[in-house]
Amino acid sequence: MRLVTYRKGSSKPKVGALADDAVLDVAALAADLARERGTVRHGRGGFPKTMLELIAGGPETLAATREALEHGLTLLKTKGVNGLAEARLGLPAARARLEAPIPRPARNVFCLGRNYKEHAAERGAEAPAHPVYFTKAPETVVGPGAKVIHHAATRELDYEVELAVVIGAAGRDIPRERALEHVFGYTIVNDVTARDVQKRHQQWFHGKSMDTFCPMGPVLVTADEIPDPQQLTVAMRINGETRQSSHTSKMIFPVDECIAVLSQGFTILPGDVIATGTPSGVAAATGEYLRGGDVITCRIERIGELINTLGREPESYYTPCRT
Repeated sequence: MRLVTYRKGSSKPKVGALADDAVLDVAALAADLARERGTVRHGRGGFPKTMLELIAGGPETLAATREALEHGLTLLKTKGVNGLAEARLGLPAARARLEAPIPRPARNVFCLGRNYKEHAAERGAEAPAHPVYFTKAPETVVGPGAKVIHHAATRELDYEVELAVVIGAAGRDIPRERALEHVFGYTIVNDVTARDVQKRHQQWFHGKSMDTFCPMGPVLVTADEIPDPQQLTVAMRINGETRQSSHTSKMIFPVDECIAVLSQGFTILPGDVIATGTPSGVAAATGEYLRGGDVITCRIERIGELINTLGREPESYYTPCRT
């Protein structure tokens, strides 16, 4: 399944499934299917309203989502996308505004540093002997089409296309051979980075956790559709020019090892996001940092394209906190 979080106009965000030129409302379809069968709606409180709730619902909720999608695909064949829209069971994809699949992760986004040998080399570093983890604040997440803010705090704004893993089942001290059993699905993350801030602070958190520095999406592809995450092409284009081009088979630490090591003495939870590192070609190596108005396109095979635009001018503004 290709799951999305979307809005129609100013409505509240919903969980949907992307099918050809339509976005199907899985909660509405689950309810429609229940009425058709004369059965009760999904569990106490109804069908999950957010992607985090859907993921946390486990195998039963995932199975119900698949049933709802199959019901929607059948209706799509007979009624067409306009018929689904009239019944309020979906809408044309062009009328849906996609958000990040998980608009606000429950915890920080876990990230891998220097997980491609060529990227470590271009940054003047040795390939690490063990996975290197850091985090991005959950407030950094924005969806496809969102503007990435060029904050006035940086003059060296960089991009990093990354395969992101979404955890579906909790676990601690997970054996590597069972690690992929804990994966719900995969999406794309752009690990936007203020390199000068990163160097100045001598750590990675602040330079990678400014507002809008974690575009995510456009879809969350369930794990059954990507049985081997080490067989995917990865690319980054800036204004149509390819800057990064690689393959997930070139990761130093593959996905299963990343999960196994992170879970040592640490419980990973449903909805946790792990960005698995970026290949070579970043601006810190070439000097071609992002500029105002740049169109940033991340592409990963079998997932799609995540496209965002950089704000045209560096932004600095005071935002008071409310108590």
